[in-house]
Amino acid sequence: MLERPSLIIFGGLPGTGKSSIAKAAARQLGLVYLRVDEIEQALLRHAPGADFGAAGYGVAYALAAANLALGMGVLADCVNPVAASRAGWRAAGRYGALLEVEIVCSDRAEHRRRVEQRTAEIAGHALPGWAHVVALAFEPWPEVDLVIDTAQTAVADAVNRIAAAARAGAAGGTDA
Repeated sequence: MLERPSLIIFGGLPGTGKSSIAKAAARQLGLVYLRVDEIEQALLRHAPGADFGAAGYGVAYALAAANLALGMGVLADCVNPVAASRAGWRAAGRYGALLEVEIVCSDRAEHRRRVEQRTAEIAGHALPGWAHVVALAFEPWPEVDLVIDTAQTAVADAVNRIAAAARAGAAGGTDA
């Protein structure tokens, strides 16, 4: 558990290991876990075929802010590919400390293998293929506090680094 409410924001391309690390970190730190894919899939179940655009992120921002206002820490698991989505998280995090974490996989062959071999954890969720992942526009993230390369870092080690950074008040660093 953290001493004060915190918002830990994850980002990174699909298949880098974000959700595996995010779930483990949320459990270890006792944080509310928000996954944008879960929210988007729930919206689609209730309105099949609708185009929600950024609505999943909007719902997640609101849930994060509400939980932080109650004194609960939150971990947000999402691709978070653009500056606008990151700014939304920063606004939602006004009630607590903020830690921004980018998950990367520097081994292109391993990243592709993960993308091509993974199975959906969310009922009805269509996972992106490799062509979609490499075409995805992921804007530079100059404000990121911590970069974790899953080609070099095991899940448990990544969680320990995130926990240490969160406890230190978003102290940064990279291992790329």
